[in-house]
Amino acid sequence: MSSDQHQTDEPVTTICPYCGVGCGIQVQQGDDPGDVQFMPWGDAPVNEGRICIKGGAATEVVDHEDRLTDPLIKDDSGEFREATWDECYEFIVDELERIRAAYGPDAVGFFGSSKTMNEENYLLQKIARRYGTNNVDNCTRMCHASTVWALRTSLGAGAMTNSMADLRAETDVFWIQGANPGEQHPIANSQYFRQAVLDGATVIQVDPHANKTTRSFQIDETDRHMHLQLNPGTDVPLLNIVLKTVLENDWIDDEFIAERTEGFEHLRETLAEFDKAAAAEECGVPLADIELAAEKYATAENAAIFTGMGMSQHRCGVDNVQNEINLALITGNLGRPGTGVNPLRGQNNVQGTCDVGAMPNVLPGYQLVDDDEARERVEEEWGFDIPDEPGLTNVEISHEFGDGIRGLYVMGENPIMSEPDANRVAERMEELEFMVVQDIFPTETAEYADVILPATTWAERGGTVTNTDRRVQRMRGVERVHENTKHDLEILSEVGTRLFGAAGFDFDTPEAVFEELRQVCPSYHGMTYDLLGEEGLHWPCYELGDEGDPYLYEEDFDTESGLGHIEGVSHTPPAETPDEDYPLILTTGRLEEHYNTGTMSRRSSTLNRQTPENFVDVHPADAERYGIEDGQAVTLTSRRGEITVEAKVTDDTKEGVVWTTPHFAAASANKLTNDVLDDRAKIPEYKAAAAEIEVALESDDD
Repeated sequence: MSSDQHQTDEPVTTICPYCGVGCGIQVQQGDDPGDVQFMPWGDAPVNEGRICIKGGAATEVVDHEDRLTDPLIKDDSGEFREATWDECYEFIVDELERIRAAYGPDAVGFFGSSKTMNEENYLLQKIARRYGTNNVDNCTRMCHASTVWALRTSLGAGAMTNSMADLRAETDVFWIQGANPGEQHPIANSQYFRQAVLDGATVIQVDPHANKTTRSFQIDETDRHMHLQLNPGTDVPLLNIVLKTVLENDWIDDEFIAERTEGFEHLRETLAEFDKAAAAEECGVPLADIELAAEKYATAENAAIFTGMGMSQHRCGVDNVQNEINLALITGNLGRPGTGVNPLRGQNNVQGTCDVGAMPNVLPGYQLVDDDEARERVEEEWGFDIPDEPGLTNVEISHEFGDGIRGLYVMGENPIMSEPDANRVAERMEELEFMVVQDIFPTETAEYADVILPATTWAERGGTVTNTDRRVQRMRGVERVHENTKHDLEILSEVGTRLFGAAGFDFDTPEAVFEELRQVCPSYHGMTYDLLGEEGLHWPCYELGDEGDPYLYEEDFDTESGLGHIEGVSHTPPAETPDEDYPLILTTGRLEEHYNTGTMSRRSSTLNRQTPENFVDVHPADAERYGIEDGQAVTLTSRRGEITVEAKVTDDTKEGVVWTTPHFAAASANKLTNDVLDDRAKIPEYKAAAAEIEVALESDDD
């Protein structure tokens, strides 16, 4: 039993396992180990006792009948049989050593998980680098890699610049682009953003799809609400209209630009010949509306930008986020409360998984692997050499299955559901020589594994996670529910020790791992478990006693020059645009009731009652043109596949745009989405693909 696992009649405080808000909850275990109950935590630091529907239902999956309870090995007939832990460990070590001897260390990929803890992801990426490869990545590649790239390059850190608390207290204008906190971060929306709106803040939402966010503020009919419903993939033109309008009206902060930024003239040159009217037509939004929104943002005392996957999941995702940074920098909306550029993280620990180095190009603390000085500092602590060139991202790894990549170690991820062009991912996965899946449920990906290792759930173990505004918090667990499952950290420690020896991999507790993490991650160095306590700390904490920064860049930016980087960008249209064969634009989004690939949320009876199956939103004009009725089954197709779903006829979506979700295995949007990548961040273009729709044929059973 770990130091953060408790056998007690008293409830333990922990963190909700779903989105990145970091809400505190309590769990209590009854006489039966499987009887794990949710309880509110009234004075939790982030959510103050409030919880959304997912958080309230989180314990429903802890003892679900589908839980993996024993290790499994696939036999010669292709069927899984129960195995001992020793047998599995020996098999894994033998296969990893065989592949490295035959093909070299870069023939194996390692997938970390934003559903697991900092300590576990830290140890996984350390194993990968000791094995000899930087081929380690996590799901941020699918959601926020472009945001991390742009923020790190232009400001210094790939994270929210501000805290939810200072945004609630000080923001006058919320510019929400490609994000939907009302649906995807409900407690942040209700506890923080809506409170600011009740105090008079204005909301400008830029999104192709109408959604719960602005409706939740109940200011739709006032001049404090605007929804710029643009065409998918036209975020750069819209922001260029905003930027040019700001320049034309001299709504810039001259002093801030002069003293704290570089690259302003490049932005001016980029926009010199820019045609605002033509761009507005391409966006599908009246020019006057965009100009009014520009005025509201630029003339506010404190304006904050919120960005999400609607911005990042494009082949021009880095450019999209860079243009948001440009807007904040030229108006001086950085470095003080109520401002900034703030990515809303979609998963419980996606921020921390990146922080601790589970990415192919960075070590813990976003230290570049090809930075000799930084790499040597980490090598000195670890006692082994680290490869000095960035590895492959998870999408690049999947493209190499059976060729450059012969083996795969997957912890808590479901790439067959989460990656674009999912049918091809499954086909390529069959070409792997060896794959380990470490998870709590038999996922769609696990079907292709050679070894399945049963892990414990979030409620059964301790560690730390880092929420969307950089708050590192402790999770605590109750007694394990199934005797033959193991904590992810136990598994990784054993695998690492058997591969490389006990030194550096034999850890008894999460706290022991965190103590080593502190030594190689500068922004976490001033944290300890005792100092985290119940409240947690915002990074950066460089020295013991630091209380963390609720907002970043008060005096300078964490760039080489100390200046914020402005860079003009031009429009890159989606890789696929409508044509005669596929005349519609497909875009995707998440639902409040479900989460990521649905591995947990689809097994919750409460959440499944809300939305049991996938659907597609179709504009009334398109429905009339195609002869589609509300509630009718339709087949949605792209160049990569098809799914059959129920049609919802609604003007929430624009004419010519269909909208669906990735949560449901039977009809996942990712069977249709495009795997073209952003050149720099290597994030796929989930948010725009050419599509067609038709009324589904009745089956023979009907």
